[in-house]
Amino acid sequence: MKFKLGAALLGAAVAVGCLALFANSRKPVNSILDTTTTPVLKTGYTTASGPSVQPVDFEHAAGIAVPTVVHIKTLTKFKATAGQPRAGQPGAEQDPFGNMPGGDLFRRFFGDGDGRSFSQPDQRASGSGVIISEDGFIVTNNHVVNGATEITVTLNNRKNFTAKVIGTDPNTDLALIKIDGHNLPVMTIGNSDDVKLGQWVMAVGYPLNLDVTVTQGIVSAKSRNIGINNQAAAPVEAFIQTDAAVNPGSSGGALVNTNGELIAINSAIASPTGAFAGYAYSIPSNLMKKVIGDIMKYGKVERGYLGISMGPEGLDDGKKKELGINSDVDGIYVIGVDPQGAAGEAGLKKGDVITKVNGENVDEDAQLAELIARQKPGDEVKITFVRNGSEQTVTTTLKDKIGSIAGTNPAAIESLGADFMDLSKDDAEKLNITGGVVVSNIHDGGVLSNQTNMRPGFIITKVGDQPVRTVEEFRDALSKQSSNFQIQGMYPDSKEVYYYGINDFKK
Repeated sequence: MKFKLGAALLGAAVAVGCLALFANSRKPVNSILDTTTTPVLKTGYTTASGPSVQPVDFEHAAGIAVPTVVHIKTLTKFKATAGQPRAGQPGAEQDPFGNMPGGDLFRRFFGDGDGRSFSQPDQRASGSGVIISEDGFIVTNNHVVNGATEITVTLNNRKNFTAKVIGTDPNTDLALIKIDGHNLPVMTIGNSDDVKLGQWVMAVGYPLNLDVTVTQGIVSAKSRNIGINNQAAAPVEAFIQTDAAVNPGSSGGALVNTNGELIAINSAIASPTGAFAGYAYSIPSNLMKKVIGDIMKYGKVERGYLGISMGPEGLDDGKKKELGINSDVDGIYVIGVDPQGAAGEAGLKKGDVITKVNGENVDEDAQLAELIARQKPGDEVKITFVRNGSEQTVTTTLKDKIGSIAGTNPAAIESLGADFMDLSKDDAEKLNITGGVVVSNIHDGGVLSNQTNMRPGFIITKVGDQPVRTVEEFRDALSKQSSNFQIQGMYPDSKEVYYYGINDFKK
């Protein structure tokens, strides 16, 4: 289980009920690739006062969803490893290099141990998943199956299957697995864009190693970014928040509407203890359908990119003025534009405020990120933005971040596994430097996390022999480096200069 800012991923996958759709065609029913939709049922009853109201009754939804919920159990086997175990592992001793500057560099030259072998015990975990095709495709969370050497799926009828991983997307924490099944019940996919605040929902899964469990609640927020997905360099978080009780083991399970349709995949909880304490977070079905559909059709996720840097939320008036942001406009503040990206080619500039995407109002970073993540390279999108009080709408074609705009190396920055922003002029003056790039966040699994002990807040002033004062200059400097180079900079509370070595860098 992982914790961050009071939020926790929900352990292993959570089983989700599905509606069995028996078609007469030769192809098995696949709710991801199916494009038909069903309106949400508006059943009601008449009260003594007269008007008809919707009852809070999930009997219909549970009957449809529960049969399609599966229990996922994983086994991760560890092999004996030469060298000294890292801190926190069985048999670990004090690290002779500690946290001293350059400690990682010493380790790479001299090794991690004295040649002894050590091993970790096998790890077992459990969670949930949702059947999305009659022939055994199941959607779950990436963190449920990541690293597992064995995956067992138990259906609601107690039948067991061995599963294999078809594909994963750490950026959205989604995974597709497959069992050898036939005529399985299938979860119908609902439209997460139709979800409203206050709407009744039901969570289905296998929490705490219990049998299938259903709980109910309401949607309390949409497009929530809680910073829990640190498995990828470019995470996309736009969770549906609910107060339906969800616990460890529910990961990969279903959040359904009163129709019994899947509207989200349960993924995380906000909790100081690791158990449910009020809020659960789920990946919207429309985003899931796009990601899993890509894995089915292409074997990987085809994701389009807009090519902008968004202003941090919660900026005070002084910081907004410094960034050229008009605080009177509700929308997404653009603080950087890749000149060869989709936004740059459409004419967007630093200081613009994006207010709509394809006609849909956007006022949160997570919402914009989700809308773009649901598109693929080559898709056209309409961007409405405000500049100097005037509203404009442009149409642009999204780029493949690793392909079409690779000349500006956003992919190189992404591989570092961190978030970057320009150092403000005031902070630069206080530090007596001309500028720099602030490492605002470091994600697990990226180059900086794996190869250095750099901490968030570090200010990059030089890459190799090239000084950098902005993110644009940082990107340009990365493109000119060989596979091995140094990053130089400082921490705001120290006058010392720090150097971090980067090896085998893939641009």
